This record gives sequence, structure tokens and C-alpha cells, in this order.
Amino acid sequence: MINRETIDKIMETARIEEVVGDFVHLKKRGTSLIGNCPFHGEKTPSFHVSVSKGIYKCFGCGKGGDSVRFIMDHEKYSYPEALKYLANKYNIEVEETVETKENIEAQNARESLYVVSQFAANYFEKQLWESEDGRAIGLSYFKERGFREDIIRKFNLGYSPDVWDALTQEAINQQHAETFLEKTGLSIRNDKGKLYDRFRGRVMFPIHNFTGRIIGFGGRTLKTDKNVPKYVNSPESDIYHKSNVLYGLYHAKKATRDLDNCYLVEGYADVLSVHQAGVENVVASSGTSLTIEQIKLISRFTQNITILYDGDAAGVKASLRGLDMILEEGLNVKVVSFPDGHDPDSYMHHVGASEFKHYIENNRQDFILYKANILLAEAGNDPIKRAEIIRDIVESIAKIPDNIKASVFIRECSHLLAIEERILLSELNTIKATKQKKAYAPKAPAHPDLPPDDLFADDEIKETAQVASDVIQEQEIVRLLLAYGHELVSWDGIDNMYVGSFIIQNLSDVNFEDATCNKIITHYKTEIESGSLPTANQFLKTSDREIADLAITLSTSPYTLSDNWYNRHQILVRSESDHLKSTVLGGLYHLKKRKVDKMLMDLLKEIKEEKDPANQEILMTRYAYIKNVERDISRFLGSVIVK
Repeated sequence: MINRETIDKIMETARIEEVVGDFVHLKKRGTSLIGNCPFHGEKTPSFHVSVSKGIYKCFGCGKGGDSVRFIMDHEKYSYPEALKYLANKYNIEVEETVETKENIEAQNARESLYVVSQFAANYFEKQLWESEDGRAIGLSYFKERGFREDIIRKFNLGYSPDVWDALTQEAINQQHAETFLEKTGLSIRNDKGKLYDRFRGRVMFPIHNFTGRIIGFGGRTLKTDKNVPKYVNSPESDIYHKSNVLYGLYHAKKATRDLDNCYLVEGYADVLSVHQAGVENVVASSGTSLTIEQIKLISRFTQNITILYDGDAAGVKASLRGLDMILEEGLNVKVVSFPDGHDPDSYMHHVGASEFKHYIENNRQDFILYKANILLAEAGNDPIKRAEIIRDIVESIAKIPDNIKASVFIRECSHLLAIEERILLSELNTIKATKQKKAYAPKAPAHPDLPPDDLFADDEIKETAQVASDVIQEQEIVRLLLAYGHELVSWDGIDNMYVGSFIIQNLSDVNFEDATCNKIITHYKTEIESGSLPTANQFLKTSDREIADLAITLSTSPYTLSDNWYNRHQILVRSESDHLKSTVLGGLYHLKKRKVDKMLMDLLKEIKEEKDPANQEILMTRYAYIKNVERDISRFLGSVIVK
């Protein structure tokens, strides 16, 4: 268990912009930092980081929290695991109890998969550098391929002995459970129930996740037997999903963010070679077709992807079909093609690191134009094929969400394809119109005899809007407490009173119906009654998830006022803090008006249903009194609005 002093040190040291910045490419906007949310797919940034408050908030999916919560949500860590991650990032020493066999067995299954994967990576690496076979076979292979020792160590490359169960037996001897060896795919159980190693006699490429933890492996055979697969990869597991992983991203994320570009290659060796050439912003899809999830991973750090293609024409053409989805995600795509017979790995070792780096920096082409050139060369003078290719290229352009970019490519392709720009534009508009028509097509009912699902939606919307409006007024009071609770009241001759105390005093006749708002108000009132004034941080960083989420939502905004209002137009827009009296009293009276309106509606209902004239008279008297209260509130709100 981590002691309170260490937790406080971690929380004080961790910078929200640095923690989030390891996973999301952030840009400054006003007083916030913004980026694409890592928790849901989006093309327009709605993920905000407030450096001053130490919190993040996505206005798209609603996720929010502090540094610890971000690591918990992103890495699926427990609270202690997230603290340890941050402690490691900032070199803060954490005292831990010695792990016994019982403690290891008590860890959750997911963490155990990480533990056994790290053990295997250490084992393979040790075999490469220290065993006789590892040095003679594995290390020799890497060096023959031209890889330097620093690159081999950087990527934790290893060697798996050509023995049936070398890793399995060593892991069992170190008290790792057989079930986790099987779940990670490191070991396989045969028909007789005996475990044996999946990766035998192979050089090993550990696969890291975002934070550097080992989640899987790729193993390359050194045998020439055609019946032995060249590469064997870890199977899917609770910690490894190949469609969500890019090899080398852990080592590439900083350079990708700094250089605002990511090179995409095909295999492990390509990543190593490009790194060795001094280009660190490179990742690989590890032999799988590029997925939407992988594209979104890259988009967290940059909007620019450069594909490094092999020189093989057939392979290039096959890859072209899958790259339109990069355009659809709004990213900019460039392509570098190598001479026939070369891939990034072979070309780097053929021309050397310096020449390789120079080549890829000076031979980048826009993907659309590259695609047009490749397909036109194949079509030759065949008019039918050329027409099909033109339509294919326009379909790719139609996937670009930015209309300005699309129009630029239409103009470029008009010259390249020797066809009028208006014809290309007409085809582009037809494709987009068809796509839009499909997207907005009305839903058919689930059964022909049943009405559409949304037939009664209007009534539900009205009812939901009414409830939401009540909640909004209660949330506004909570927002005012968080934002201005520590300000001093400076109106009506009131001295030495904080806004927080003033608001709580004026809520004595109000009941909060929203459960989370009520918890915050109750806690605030209790603290004041005990002689202390709560801080916003108490609610922003509380362990109560509902309170923290609401506090973060109310303390952040997706909007910032442009500096141009004053700098360019000389228009001074006063903030609500400049008129704190109107802000606070307006919030209180709007809430009370909602409550009074509800009371009046309930009383009218009672009066209509009451049959006894005497009771009706009592209810009418109460109604008249509350109606006068409502008039006073409305009069005040009217004066606030005029102000």
C-alpha cells in the first residue's frame, strides 16, 4: 500500500499536460490545450486540458479527471497501478511490500499477463546476450542484417532457444502460473496436456504498448525449411489486440509529436532500420492490414502520415486500396516509394543511414497524386481503364472531409489526368451526394406492422428537456460555488463573508433533486458548519467518481473568447466575475424561480382536485402568497437582465 505522503508528492509533481501529452498531441487554444480525444474517435478536437486546474475534459464523450484518472482510464490501471506509473515517470520512490507467491497469485489476471510477458522479454533478451546459442545464432543474425548493438538493446530484441519447453520450464520454476503462459500465447498445450514453447529457435521482437509495457511478441525463424512459417506472432489476448497496436509507437511517439509527422512501414526490421538511420518517428503495422484503430493511434500525435512503400508494384497496388480510410479520418498522407527490389530495411543498408534519410525527406509525394500516377501507368492508353481509374481517384478525393483540400486535389488531378476540372467536380459532388443520401436515409421500422421507433419521440424529448432544465439550474449553483466560493462578498454592505457561505445561507429553503448536486451542496454545507471553506480541488480530485465528473464538467468549457475582440476590434467583453453580485444572485434566483414555478403548478393541480371549499380556500391563500414571491423573484431577474 502506498502511503499518503508519497501519494501527495505524486499528485503535486505530476503535470497534467505532460502526462496527457505522452498520449495525445496537444495544441494551445486560449487558456487550454486541445487535442483529439484518446477515448473515442473524432476528427475535430474536443479534448481539453486545463493546466491551471490540473484536469482534462472531453466535450465529446464526457470523460474527465486528473493525471491519475487519465492513466487509469487510458491504460485500464487500478488506482495504485496508476500512481506507480506516475511515480516511475517522475522518478519518485515508492515503498512496496515484498511480493510473495500468495501476493502474485492474488493479482488480477490482466496484471499477471503483463508480468509474465515482461518475464519472457527479459528471458529472451538474456538468452540473446548471455547464452552460447543466443550469441552465435541470434545476435549474429541481427549483426549480419546490419543492426547496431544500441538498436538491438533499445528495442529489447531477444532469442528463443531451439528447445521444446525452455521458456515454459523457466517460467514455472519462477512461479508463474501455467494459465497465464497459455493466455499470452507464450506456451501451447498439446493433445497430451503437456506445455511447450510457441517461439522456438527464433529471434524475438517484443511488442510494447503506449507506456512501454510488453504485451506480445513477434518471432522470426532462422531456418530455411519452407514448412516452417517465417514469422509467428502472439495470439490475441486480454492485453494484446493486434488491430489496436503499432510496432515501435512507444519509441516513436515523442519524435512523431515533435516533428509532426509519422512514417509508416510494414515490418519489424523496417522500423529498426529507419531508427538506425536517425529517423525515430516510425511505426509498423506488423504485417497486418492497416486498421482504423491504428490510424486513430497515429492521429493522437500528428495529422501527417508518410507511407514508406516497398518497390514491389503489386504490393503497392494492393496497399493503395486500404489507404483511403486514412483520408477519411482527415489525415494528410504522403508516400515514398523505393527502387524496385528494395524495402526500407534493405535500402537503408544499401545506401547508408545518411543517404537514406536524405532520400525519404526529398521523395515524398501526396498520396492522391501518387495513386493517380501508379494507376495511369498501368492503364496505358486504354480509354475504358482510364475512365475507371479517374472515377477511382475521385472517390478517394471524396473521402477527404476538408473541402478546401479536396478542391486543391481536384485541380491537380485535372492537369494530371488531362480532363476538365468541372467534370471532376461534377463527379465529386455526385459521389458526396450519394453518400450523404445514404447517411440520412430514414430508418425502416423493425416490423412492417409496427410504427417507426421515433414516432413518440417528441413527447419524450419535451419531458427530458423539462427535467434537464431543472438539473441545469442546480448545476449552475454548484458551478458558482466551485468558481467563486473563495471570493469575498462585496455588495449590500456585507463584510467578511465568502461567496460560498453567502450561497449556502440562501439555499436554506431549497431542496436539490439531482443526487450528485445534492451531495456536493451537503458536503459544502457540512464543511462550512465545521469552520472550513471547501476548495474546488476537493471536488475535482475526490475519489467519488460522480462528484469528480460533475465538478470537472462544470469547471471547464469548450469555448474561449478570441483575443481579436479587444486586440483587433477594441471591444472589451466583461467577464461574469466583473459583476459578481448579478452573477451570484442571478444563479440563486433562477434556481428559486424554477422551484417556485413547480410549487405553483403543484398547487394549481391540488386546487382543481380539491372538492372541499374550505380546503380550497387554504390552498388559494397559499397560492397567492407564493405567487407574490414569484413576482419578487421575476422583478429581480428582470433587473439583472437589464443590467
